[in-house]
Amino acid sequence: MFAIIGLGNPGKNYANTRHNVGFNTIDLLASRNNIKVNKIKFKSVYGEGFISDKKVILLKPHTYMNNSGMAVLDLVNFYKLPIENILVIVDDIDIEFGTIRIRKKGSAGTHNGLKSIIYHLQSEEFPRIKIGIGNRREGQDLADFVLSKFTKEERVDIELAIEKAAMAVEAILADGIDKAMNEFNKKDNKPRK
Repeated sequence: MFAIIGLGNPGKNYANTRHNVGFNTIDLLASRNNIKVNKIKFKSVYGEGFISDKKVILLKPHTYMNNSGMAVLDLVNFYKLPIENILVIVDDIDIEFGTIRIRKKGSAGTHNGLKSIIYHLQSEEFPRIKIGIGNRREGQDLADFVLSKFTKEERVDIELAIEKAAMAVEAILADGIDKAMNEFNKKDNKPRK
């Protein structure tokens, strides 16, 4: 079994903010793969189903971003999941806007959601998909930036990035992470139909 975890903040105030692209990707994956994300457990909302013939849990932690690791740890402990079967989808200010990057492991950088997961799992060895959300203006507070909404113009590109992230999850489950990295980490990546 695989756990696909999209990071974000619960509640209407945070819907469609930069920090919630992980939630948006889970919603798209659920729609594309006919999985209902409507169960409540693990301090989260989640759904179970199959993607590429693999049993998956799609999880949206409701602990708020900075405590995402509490929800992930609950899930991992309950299902005794190996760390490599966890895939985290997360926003990133350090990669080009509208691009995605698949990583097998790594540090949290400036991301408090990843910091929380690494702290609770005591490991950086889980794969993640990062979605470039742009970077703050000079002097802008980081928290204000990540909790802001996309402009109308940005929305077009971010929707494509969310679609790419969903396709990357499907590719990882179908063909493995190495093949997916070769396909999706290219600079000129365009969504495949």
